[in-house]
Amino acid sequence: MKNQTAQKVALTGLMAALSYVVFTFLQFKIMLPGGDATSIHLGNAVCVLGALLLGGFYGGLGGAIGMTIGDLLDPVYIVYAPKTFILKLCIGLITGLIAHKLGKITIEKDNKKVLIWTILAAVGGLLFNVIFDPLVGYFYKLLVLGKPAAELTLAWNVAATSINAVTSTIVSVIIYMALRPALKKAGLFFILSKEKEVK
Repeated sequence: MKNQTAQKVALTGLMAALSYVVFTFLQFKIMLPGGDATSIHLGNAVCVLGALLLGGFYGGLGGAIGMTIGDLLDPVYIVYAPKTFILKLCIGLITGLIAHKLGKITIEKDNKKVLIWTILAAVGGLLFNVIFDPLVGYFYKLLVLGKPAAELTLAWNVAATSINAVTSTIVSVIIYMALRPALKKAGLFFILSKEKEVK
């Protein structure tokens, strides 16, 4: 048990590094009026993938840490770091809840059911982000930049977040379904404690 926890902590660090690299170096940044920006990126895909592989908390934490560090090192995004940490952690928690608590994907033998629950989990976590990322950003901008700037950037943020959600869902599901049999074969697949089979 301790060994599995240590492995999860190590893999959380790996997911944090991966989400940082994907978010920082593989993003298409769109500059907006008032010095603000939004971006198209696959950082959320790493967050979802982590939640599918490690569970909601560890996966969400990895994605949250990685993208928050990305925000802190970018002068445009630095003010959004607290928002990023909370929202990305929530993506992981929601994805993990659906995938592991409801779908029990680590013990499910039917690949079709695993695929369905994996898609539902990814959509659930990223749908949360599509709603709350622009909403939280809107109220922040409303208080700091004033209403015209907030309304102007809201549409761009909704569009970018929606594109990110669709691409991240596709990428995370494809990668998870490809990794699952390989990890099982290598003995590196985690059966989460709450999903243990009843014998």
